[in-house]
Amino acid sequence: MSTPAVSVCLATYRGAAWVTEQLDSILEQIGPDDEVVIVDDGSPDDTVARIRSVGDPRVRLIARHDNRGYVRAFEQALAEARGEFLLLADQDDVWTPGRAEAIIAALADADVVASNLATLGGPDAIRGPYGQADWHLRAGSSGHRLRNVLGVLIGNMPYYGCAMGLRRSALSTVLPFPALLTESHDLWLALHGNLRGRMRHVEFRSVRRRYHDQNSSPDRPRGPLLVLRSRWMLVRACVELLVRR
Repeated sequence: MSTPAVSVCLATYRGAAWVTEQLDSILEQIGPDDEVVIVDDGSPDDTVARIRSVGDPRVRLIARHDNRGYVRAFEQALAEARGEFLLLADQDDVWTPGRAEAIIAALADADVVASNLATLGGPDAIRGPYGQADWHLRAGSSGHRLRNVLGVLIGNMPYYGCAMGLRRSALSTVLPFPALLTESHDLWLALHGNLRGRMRHVEFRSVRRRYHDQNSSPDRPRGPLLVLRSRWMLVRACVELLVRR
């Protein structure tokens, strides 16, 4: 079996409605020896059957019987991936043509790459938590390490896992995910890239994100207690990453 250059890491749960549309948009962008590693987190619907119906040998499905949450599902997908370039994907979005090419090119001189989002069936611009009309990453801010880390800690950096990729070499630090990481695996990866000075922002809107009631990333503000818990978790994540370096 050939070693893939690209591994797309995808976690599914109750994704039957849209997962095949997402897979179609992914498979047309990767090569014949590449792979899509899917960890299904104990879906009670027919998500697993829908994935199997795609019938593409590049799709590797790991169907778990228990539900451990999306963070652990992504952790397992990354651990199972065999490629040099690891691209993350959510089950309910659609990749913009050229996404794989743009992320892989940016990973030539970075450990972690993050691109921008547009909405599926709606405007390109996504509103930010502090009233921004178009909340997006700028290529020129890629090297602003401390500013980016501070932005993560205050909830003002649009790092979405579905629009990110990383090099295999980063796995030696980011895996295993620490027990404290109960959400925001994408911010864990972004903190790693920024703390090491190996983060790259790509302004290309590489994913069309589908907004619906079951998105793992909320599109509405959370209560103050939940926000404080999340921020404290991210501070502890920074400390953990500094220890691992």
